[in-house]
Amino acid sequence: MVKKNEIIEFVIDKVEFPNKGKASYEGNLVKFKGGIEGQRVSAKISRKRRGTIEAKIIEVIEKSPLEAEPRCKHFGICGGCSYQTLSYQDELKLKESQVRELFEREELDINLLGIEPSPIEGTYRNKMEYTFGDEEKGGPLSLGLHMKGRFYETVNTSDCNIVDNDFTLIRESVRKYFEEKNMPFYNTRQHQGVLRHLVIRKALSSGEVLVNLVTSSQQEINIEEFKETLIDLKINGEIKGILHTINDGLSDVVKADRLDLLYGRDYIIEEILGLKFKISPFSFFQTNSLGAEKLYSIAREFAGDIDDKVVFDLYSGTGTIAQIMAPVAKKVIGIEIIEEAVEMANENAKLNKLDNVEFIAGDVLKAVDDLKEKPDLIVIDPPRDGIHPKAINKIIDFSPDTFVYVSCNPVTLARDLKVFIERGYKVEKAKLMDMFPRTPHVEVVTRIVKE
Repeated sequence: MVKKNEIIEFVIDKVEFPNKGKASYEGNLVKFKGGIEGQRVSAKISRKRRGTIEAKIIEVIEKSPLEAEPRCKHFGICGGCSYQTLSYQDELKLKESQVRELFEREELDINLLGIEPSPIEGTYRNKMEYTFGDEEKGGPLSLGLHMKGRFYETVNTSDCNIVDNDFTLIRESVRKYFEEKNMPFYNTRQHQGVLRHLVIRKALSSGEVLVNLVTSSQQEINIEEFKETLIDLKINGEIKGILHTINDGLSDVVKADRLDLLYGRDYIIEEILGLKFKISPFSFFQTNSLGAEKLYSIAREFAGDIDDKVVFDLYSGTGTIAQIMAPVAKKVIGIEIIEEAVEMANENAKLNKLDNVEFIAGDVLKAVDDLKEKPDLIVIDPPRDGIHPKAINKIIDFSPDTFVYVSCNPVTLARDLKVFIERGYKVEKAKLMDMFPRTPHVEVVTRIVKE
């Protein structure tokens, strides 16, 4: 009989999407977050009910036969990547099998066309959000990602291999500068301190870099000195903008009570599939630029012939998909709830000289009520929660011939696909796109057509 907080050894039998390990123990199903099939782990029991045990992995005692030595020295401490010990081919196979099994469990008969690999495995990220803190209480200032399984401590990611060296140089320069100034980090327990986050974006096509320092207002910073530290830094890219965000909110998220431009401009320009996109500090943009080209190429292919047709792009963000569709469509209408993203989408449309694109700022749930046009194609690219349950039937009521659903969460995709099927649509095909190597995440593009 297992007890709460007891530590027991298990061998992981299977890992289901999204990164849920499963084992068996004395006739009970054991569930825990993370793990790799074949690992022997020690796990702490958190609760048991109805033949199911929930546990938290404490230590990997024996590696899986699939694993090799980690490619990152921070692996096991940093909470950023969990598939560092797998070969890339094994990682792709694992992701594809997890999504296939998910669709089968949900009784969805889908023609899954395999998985498209990321064009690059490492140094693929164009954005990193670092957190100030310490690696141990009272230790020196750290700046990096949260430690695995911990909320407060952060690890200095001095050798992170999912970003290029410019990120590491900027991160360490900023950390060292504030350590020398003895500037306190913001303690999220006590809500005291100054330094909160450092957000770095870099456009792959142009090498342009945007740096955003996020602090509380509890102490003044020598902005001129900080700015000069970055401007003098020798990097491969070029720092085009330095910003200072004041955030006095209690939650540990990056948001702006005030945003000051310290140097240059407040955006960088990335190019994808021949189109230019301005990316501002709080714009949503796919974090893998080369992967985004592949992802949107799949979406464009799945859209089929859209010559002289009306396209809706729901959850349109900065309008990337809309503008990729626009050169051949009659008209494209995008809806996005974040006003700043809509402003940037309109600027991008002007930048790309597209006059047949319209962007609407609003919640998809409400904004679709005001659309008068009849769409031939609807592209949907929702957040991880999927389509709002109250919005999905409104969207289907437009009754287009085709939907292209781009999903970052196969679990909510499976839920939503059942509604499309109930409403007389057929899931014609789907393809996976690996946008996030060395992590459990994967994107799915699905083509849905009228029966």
